[in-house]
Amino acid sequence: MNQPIVFIDGDQGTTGLQIHTRLSGRTDLRLFTLPDVERKDPRRRAEAINAADVAILCLPDEPAREAVGAITNPSVRVIDASSAHRTQEGWVYGFPELDLGQAERIAHAKRVSNPGCYPTGAIALLWPLVKAGLIPADYPISVHAVSGYSGAGRAGIDLYEAPGSAAAPAFQVYGLGLSHKHVPEIQHHAGLSQRPFFVPAYGAFRQGIVLTIPLQLRLLPSGVNAKRLHESLLRHYEESSHVQVMSPEWAAATTHLDPEALNDSNELRLAVFSNEAHGQVLLAAVFDNLGKGASGAAMQNLDLMLRAM
Repeated sequence: MNQPIVFIDGDQGTTGLQIHTRLSGRTDLRLFTLPDVERKDPRRRAEAINAADVAILCLPDEPAREAVGAITNPSVRVIDASSAHRTQEGWVYGFPELDLGQAERIAHAKRVSNPGCYPTGAIALLWPLVKAGLIPADYPISVHAVSGYSGAGRAGIDLYEAPGSAAAPAFQVYGLGLSHKHVPEIQHHAGLSQRPFFVPAYGAFRQGIVLTIPLQLRLLPSGVNAKRLHESLLRHYEESSHVQVMSPEWAAATTHLDPEALNDSNELRLAVFSNEAHGQVLLAAVFDNLGKGASGAAMQNLDLMLRAM
């Protein structure tokens, strides 16, 4: 078989650069990007995407929709790293660990929507527990997350790394209008019937995420406790090579979570913390927003798709 052509549209952005770096040394494919003078030429972009076996879109939402609209070659397969198609019918959600068979669906899909960074952690924690009936679909979910500033893209990197960055805030909560674009994605793929609260923040570190979801045991079905929640997550991910479900002993001995602990990896670490005396549980996820939360996930999806070609 000829080497498949992989075209990155938007390889100068944060995610695109990471994907380009990860693919640049590979010999099982031909990597193609447009030169600087052609990146904003709609005709050349359309030609490039239609000549590809797999196109990876690292673009803002509207340009991503335009790129998909320019596809006339029915053989072209797409991984879209934007949020444009994550809840759209006809697109396969690119989280291979979502369910049994999801990796196979990704492998044979024409259109794959790469998950958002924050939704990766929230959905990984919530969906197995909602599906198992341990968390009601209408539970008043609150998701709190802190990401490295690279999560804001080039603007965030410039704020913290360009001249004058000493004045950048050490910590900032945002999304205070409660309309963050990741909320519909979390609700949809976590199986929630009610819109969750989502409170994101950036810290003064480049990459990495800690995401937490508090639960009140009195609001969960009778008999649900931290042990059952942990066991359900463990069963769901027992055959997953990139998701670690930490033991109750690990959780009991852990006094803090480092958002940078899994940087430069495609790993996702999940844990269940609890205080049974107070009837409270805290679900937690740690991962790299540029790894499992973006380019790492895209590579995982790409490899699944290439193996099926």
